[in-house]
Amino acid sequence: MDRDTDRQVLDEIRTRPRSHASRVMVITGLAGVGKTSLVSHWLQEHASSFPDGQLYADLGGHTADGENGPVSPGTVLEGFLIALGTASVPASTAQRSALWRSVTSELQLAILLDNAFTAAQVRPLLLGTPAGLTVVTSRNSLTGLRADGASVHRLDGLPTESAVELLTVGGGTRVASEPDAAHEVVRLCGRLPLAVGLASAQLAVRPHRSVSALAESLSHGHGVVDTLRVDGEAVMRTALDLSYDLLPDTSAMLYRRMGLLPTDRHDLFMLNAVIDDRRTPEGPHLTDMSVQTLVEANLLEETGPGTYRLHDFVQPHARRLGEEQEDPSRREHILRRFVDWCLVTAAAAESILTPSHRLTGHDIPVGDVAPTPLTSPEEALTWLDTHRNGVMGAIRHCTRVGWHASCWRLTDLAWPLFHRLRPTKMWIEAHRLGLEAARRNGSRPGEGRMLTSGAIGLRNAGRYAEAHHWYQQALEIALSDMDVRQQAQAMSGLGHICLLTHRLDEARTHFEYALRLRESIGYRRGAALSRRRLGETALVSGDLESAARHLRQACDELRSLEETYEETRVMAQLGHVLDRSGNHDEGVRRLREALTRFRAGSARSEHWEGCCLEWLGQAAESRGDVAEAISYYTGAHALFRRLDPLDAQRVDERLRSL
Repeated sequence: MDRDTDRQVLDEIRTRPRSHASRVMVITGLAGVGKTSLVSHWLQEHASSFPDGQLYADLGGHTADGENGPVSPGTVLEGFLIALGTASVPASTAQRSALWRSVTSELQLAILLDNAFTAAQVRPLLLGTPAGLTVVTSRNSLTGLRADGASVHRLDGLPTESAVELLTVGGGTRVASEPDAAHEVVRLCGRLPLAVGLASAQLAVRPHRSVSALAESLSHGHGVVDTLRVDGEAVMRTALDLSYDLLPDTSAMLYRRMGLLPTDRHDLFMLNAVIDDRRTPEGPHLTDMSVQTLVEANLLEETGPGTYRLHDFVQPHARRLGEEQEDPSRREHILRRFVDWCLVTAAAAESILTPSHRLTGHDIPVGDVAPTPLTSPEEALTWLDTHRNGVMGAIRHCTRVGWHASCWRLTDLAWPLFHRLRPTKMWIEAHRLGLEAARRNGSRPGEGRMLTSGAIGLRNAGRYAEAHHWYQQALEIALSDMDVRQQAQAMSGLGHICLLTHRLDEARTHFEYALRLRESIGYRRGAALSRRRLGETALVSGDLESAARHLRQACDELRSLEETYEETRVMAQLGHVLDRSGNHDEGVRRLREALTRFRAGSARSEHWEGCCLEWLGQAAESRGDVAEAISYYTGAHALFRRLDPLDAQRVDERLRSL
C-alpha cells in the first residue's frame, strides 16, 4: 500500500538533528487507519540504524476487555529492563524509569509503544539517549508529549488508488470493471485499510457479488460501521464504541448530536446552537473544549479556522448513537435549532451579498439561536461555500418533517449561494422542494420566488422549456397579485430564454417591457440589469454600438448603487464587446480588471473568472498571439471542466482550432 508520503515524514523526523534527549514521534489517527502496520514496516526498513535492537509494548490504550485498562508504565518498564538483561528490577515506577534511562543512555535502540492512552502513560518510558527513537501509536494525539520534544504525525486514510488496489485483492476483476462503484466503496470505508480490507474480504467470500451491490449495502443504515463484520462481530463499530466510551460526558453528548445533523461541516456557533443549554457566558468556551477533545481523539477533523468535520467513516457511528441515546423530542429540538441556525446565518449572508434580494415582509425573527458572525462579502461567500451541503441538508430535512415555511424561506435566503457559486443540481433540487413547500405553506410570494429563482437554475442547466414553464407560472401569479416587481422578473426571465434560443426580436420586446416596469416603480438595480440584457441581445444581433451603449449605462448605474458583483459582470461583458468592436486596449483592460475582481474579494466567482479568461483568449487570438490565447483558454477550460461540461466543451473546441 502506498504510504510514501507518510514514510517521508517519518524519515525526516528520524534524521532531524537532536543535541539532547531521545527522539519521540507520535503516530495518531482513527482506529483501522494502519498506524501499527506502517510503523512496524518502517522500523523494519531502518533496523540497521538501531544496532542495539528494537523493543515493542502494547500499552492497551483501547481494549475491548472491560476488565483490563491501559497497561501501567511500571509493568512495561519491568519487561523492558528484563529484556535488556537487568538482574534486579526496582519496585517503584519512578525507580524503574530512572534505571531505564540510565541503562539506555548509550544505546542505539528503537522502541514501539503501541496503542497508548495518555501522555502520562508514555512519559516514564522515554529513552535516555539522543541516539534512540521512541515511536508511539495512539488514537489520541497525545499533544502533551510535545513538551517532551515529540513530533506528532496524523495518519489519514490510504490514497484512493491504493485503497482501490487493496479492494482488488478480494474483488479481482470486478473492481476494474466497476471503477465508479469501487471508488464509492473506498470512500464509504474512509480509505481506512482495515475497513477496505474487510470490504475486500466480503467480495472474496462472495465471488458473484458485484462491487456496486457492496457499495449499495454499505451506504444503507449505519453503513460501514455496522455492515463490515468478522465472525459476526462489527469490528469497526466496536473500535469506535471504545473511543466513544472514553470521552467525557460533554464531548460524548456533542459527538452524538453532531451525528444527527444533516451536514458535513460544523462550526462553533452551529454547535452552540445545538447544545442549547449553554447560554451562559462560559458556554462557548465549554463547547470549544468539547470540540478540542474530539479533535484530540481523532473523531473530529479541523478543516479550517473554526470549522470541523466528522470523518466520513465516523459520521454514521455518531448518528447511530444520537438516534439511540437522544429521545425523539430532543432530536427534533436539536434539528429545529440547526435549521434555525441555517436560517439566521443565511439571512446574514444574503443581507451582505444581495441586500436587494430580501423578500419584503419576511424577515427572520430574532430568537435565541445566534448566527455565525459574518462581517464582509468574502466571509459571507466563504460561509455559503463551506456550508452549502449543510444548507441543502436542512432544506431536505424540512421537507421530510413538514416544516414548509422554513423550507422555502431557507431556499430563498440561500440565493447568493446559487447565484454566485452555481451548484446547478443543488439549485434545481432545492427550488423544487421549496416550490412544493411554499404551495403547502400557502405563500404566494414564496411560490413566485421559488418559480423565478428556480427557473434560472433550470435555464443554466439548458432545460429551456421547463424554465419557460416556471417563468410563465410566476408571471401569472404576479399578474394576479398585481406585483409589478415580480412581473418584471418573470418577463426578464422569459426574455432570456428567447435570447438563448435565438428569438432575438421576442427577447428584445420582453427586456424592454421589463425595463419599463422596473423604471415605473423606481427599481434602479433591476432597470440596470434589464439594460444589461438589452446589451447582450444587441451583441448577439451584431449591433456592437448599441451593445456597448446599453452596457456602459448599466455599468455606471450599478457602480453608483455599489453593486460590485453585478457591476463587475457587466464590466466584463462590456470589455468583450469593446474588444469585438475594435477597441482592443480598453476592452482588454476592462476584462483584466474584472478578472482580478472575480478571483478575490466581494465579486469572487469561478464561473465569471472562466468567462473572462475565455474572452481574453479570444482577444489574444484576434491579435494573432496564439501562445497567450492558449494560456487563457487553458485556464478557462480548467475552471469550466469542474463547473459546466458544455462550457468546457466549447473552450476545448477553441483550443483544438488553434
